Amino acid sequence: MSMWVIFRKEIQAFFNSMVGYIVLSIFLVGTGLFTWIFPQTSLLNYGYAGLDTLFFITPFIYLFLIPAITMRAFAEEKQQGTIELLFTRPLTDYQIIIGKYLACWILVIFALAPTLLYYFSIYELGATRGNIDSAATAGSYLGLILLGGVFTAIGILASALTDNQIIAFITAVFLCFILYAGFSSLANISIWSNYSFIISQLSLDFHYNALSKGLIDSRNVIYFLSYIILFLYLTKVTLENLRK
Repeated sequence: MSMWVIFRKEIQAFFNSMVGYIVLSIFLVGTGLFTWIFPQTSLLNYGYAGLDTLFFITPFIYLFLIPAITMRAFAEEKQQGTIELLFTRPLTDYQIIIGKYLACWILVIFALAPTLLYYFSIYELGATRGNIDSAATAGSYLGLILLGGVFTAIGILASALTDNQIIAFITAVFLCFILYAGFSSLANISIWSNYSFIISQLSLDFHYNALSKGLIDSRNVIYFLSYIILFLYLTKVTLENLRK
């Protein structure tokens, strides 16, 4: 038995549940409404070709979408008493964690993939064909994928901390919000003076916005990957404590 068995099991469990389809539908409807329909944010009212609305609103939809995907990862196992059975399998903690993590992250990417139609629509239908900043768009999508990876790692940890899926959901939403927007909001307080910029660099949105400019700096990528590794390690520590 390998982590890929865990991976397939998680994917199947998600799509065997109506919750999975509801979560994905809400994400696509939400991004579609903000990007194309609502007058205040519709790109049709911008007068130029760009997906700024999509890339601004998606991280905030992620705050609820991803915890909804990850909340059952370990919490449900503990609630149903199957976590002990999982521990008896010939699997290391990292194989269990990575199997569940990759399944949830792939689901996030799967939810994001249909929005590529927005890019191709603008590319083909603009007043001037191809009049869209493809480099910035590619950077923004990379940022969303990496941001989704961090939020997924946070959600996996939150699920490992409790046997209650609702508590796992709320914990993940809170942690994701603090790391995404909390530091940048804190940096705006005038008392920090020269340290404001340093504090803002701790936030996920700082590095996400940097990638969205189309200049893919390895430091931003490493920043996201470091968070992913950190939260997966904390999940491993949590599982080790459960085994005791």
